Amino acid sequence: MQAIEFTNPKEINIIDIPHAGAPGPGEAVVRTHRMGICGTDLSCYLGKFPFFAYPRTPGHELGLEVIAVGEGVTNVKPGDKCSLEPYVNDPSTIASQKGKSNACPNVQVIGVHKSGGLRKSNWIVPAHKLHPGNELSYDELALVETLAIGFHAVKRGNPQPGETVMVIGAGPIGLACLEFLKLMDLKVLVVDFARNRLDFCAEKLGIAHPIQAKPDGSHLAEIEKITEGGFCDVIIDATGHAGSMVQCFEYAAVGGRIVYVGITSQEITFPQAPFFHRRELSVLASRNALPADFPEIIDIIKAGKINLNNWITHRLDIADVPTEFDQFTDPATGAIKAVITVN
Repeated sequence: MQAIEFTNPKEINIIDIPHAGAPGPGEAVVRTHRMGICGTDLSCYLGKFPFFAYPRTPGHELGLEVIAVGEGVTNVKPGDKCSLEPYVNDPSTIASQKGKSNACPNVQVIGVHKSGGLRKSNWIVPAHKLHPGNELSYDELALVETLAIGFHAVKRGNPQPGETVMVIGAGPIGLACLEFLKLMDLKVLVVDFARNRLDFCAEKLGIAHPIQAKPDGSHLAEIEKITEGGFCDVIIDATGHAGSMVQCFEYAAVGGRIVYVGITSQEITFPQAPFFHRRELSVLASRNALPADFPEIIDIIKAGKINLNNWITHRLDIADVPTEFDQFTDPATGAIKAVITVN
């Protein structure tokens, strides 16, 4: 059966992988129906992701069908439609035992550290990492993991009713944050350089304060005006850009919380006295998501509070991945979210 292999940086091949055998205890055999393309997949393709070794089959944002379950599996059954929680943690680590499975030092992310779901053949996953959502489409289930990253970041910021919250970066993770923030009693701002993404936030998500970033930083005056000089109680930086992650201190209110959900390999330095100390700020990291986030998100989608049809702007078939995947490395493509049909 066909599978996609990232053979080397910027080299994609179609390979044959046999169907999985019978599941062992605690395992499930699954079939991939949809895969969402995210920034991690693009970085892996380009050779820029440090934990990705070649050759490997990508795919961690997945809408799956359960084909068979092994002994002791009770959370799913054959025929269930599921989202995958791709972070396979080591339960013996201190992080896992503290309830921080997302920060487990031995975590193996399916589709990154180990081969993932961009394959037509049936394959095996740990059954407890499957979250059923039979009322949802496979498209929706494939986007739950992206939403989970934003959901966890919002929880880390812990916005309270009446507060002002800013999201910097209107890519998929920033959009995921906005989807949950708009459901709360908050003033919400979003900052990005790309006008088309800001228009999407305003028109599709109903965000009242889209702000186009300026290279010279002059958009700070607009933020100050919108917030009546109080600035933002919570700032979620989803850019992964070191410059943005430093500049955002200027947008923070007294007692504000800055959440870094984007990742950079660069060192970050910031002005300690005029902003961090003077305004008594808190800086928080947000990594991956927790198991409990997935069923919460599935319930929110099921209740009709999030319309994921707005997100999917591009589609392709698994057979077209070798020739069409590269286009999504170019922002000019204008993709909000691209989804691959697998089966």
